[in-house]
Amino acid sequence: MASPCPGDPGRYRDAARPDRRLRILRVVLGLGDESAALQQFSLAAPEHHEITLCTYFPVTDRIPPRIEVIEGDGSARGFLSGLIHALRTKEYDVVHAHTPHVALLALVAAVLRRRRLPPMVVTVHNSYPSFRPRNKLLFLPVFAAAQRVVCCGEASYGSFPALYKRLAGRRLRAVPNGTNIRRIDQALRRRPPRSPGQPFTVVAVSRLVPIKNPVTLLEAFLRDPSHRRRLIVIGTGPMYAPLQRWIDARGMRHRVELTGLIARDSVYHHLGGADLFVSTSLGEGLPIAVLEAMACRCPVVLSDIGPHREIARDADFIPLLDPRDVEGFAREIARFEAMPPARRAEIGEACRRVVEERFSVERMHEGYGAIFTELLDERR
Repeated sequence: MASPCPGDPGRYRDAARPDRRLRILRVVLGLGDESAALQQFSLAAPEHHEITLCTYFPVTDRIPPRIEVIEGDGSARGFLSGLIHALRTKEYDVVHAHTPHVALLALVAAVLRRRRLPPMVVTVHNSYPSFRPRNKLLFLPVFAAAQRVVCCGEASYGSFPALYKRLAGRRLRAVPNGTNIRRIDQALRRRPPRSPGQPFTVVAVSRLVPIKNPVTLLEAFLRDPSHRRRLIVIGTGPMYAPLQRWIDARGMRHRVELTGLIARDSVYHHLGGADLFVSTSLGEGLPIAVLEAMACRCPVVLSDIGPHREIARDADFIPLLDPRDVEGFAREIARFEAMPPARRAEIGEACRRVVEERFSVERMHEGYGAIFTELLDERR
């Protein structure tokens, strides 16, 4: 029987092959600079994990050679062909799916092969209200069939209706998202020094979609009588062009910058040089962008939603506001602007400690490692 190695829940000891690495087949829709399956779960995975990534869509980004990639062609048939090939050519300990679409297709692959899959773990990367109706339906068979369903935080776990919890039973777990502090610190060491005349700078990082509620942030930012602040919004999405027109119509392009997608290290450079991070989001899973800002020692002001409350638990230095409260966000931005820089730095250090203690990628991998070990024990 397998047993966890002391102090290392991500690895297990097999009496027959004590030094074999844990083999994980990670199935995903696609890979990119913002992909949690790539950044948090694969690139930051323990070195003793042997990871293969099987994608639905073609891969456009460069993936390190230590990670094997089997890419699909954007069709269900192409994905199934790649997945079946992966399962035929290598023995895996765990299949780890990151969306309900690919999890369901993996179950179909098992039927086509007429063989059982290795134990399947499915990560839920958002809260129930944030999913589209189609995805909510796709999760029903996944919750019923997967060996473990892991929500990305306690708020995500609590958001699912009783039906889903009954379907999964004790197989439903919560492991909070984690951020890669080591990578952030490496990037910050290369950050250009802040210019002496830089104005008070607010940063937001999110997809530009309605649920992220960027209009509240823009309206709150413009309640600035001095017209000296600067706002940088990092990300793209369907709202990018309408927001740019909104900014241009108010003659604010010199104060508000929409960067679009930029390299991850550049995101960290912006966060490390900012005075404040703001999220007015209406819905999240457990937002990596907020955790990355806090790891960069940037104070945060957040909307009062379940995932943000999970982050701000026992942290009274993190203000939580109704997502539609434009005046409230304006007041908090002004309050942080009026603070002495030393006080903002103290709050930034406190934010960093929250991430180190509760939301590091190492803590996340410990949680998943314990689940993988549990599954391997059950299998034996």
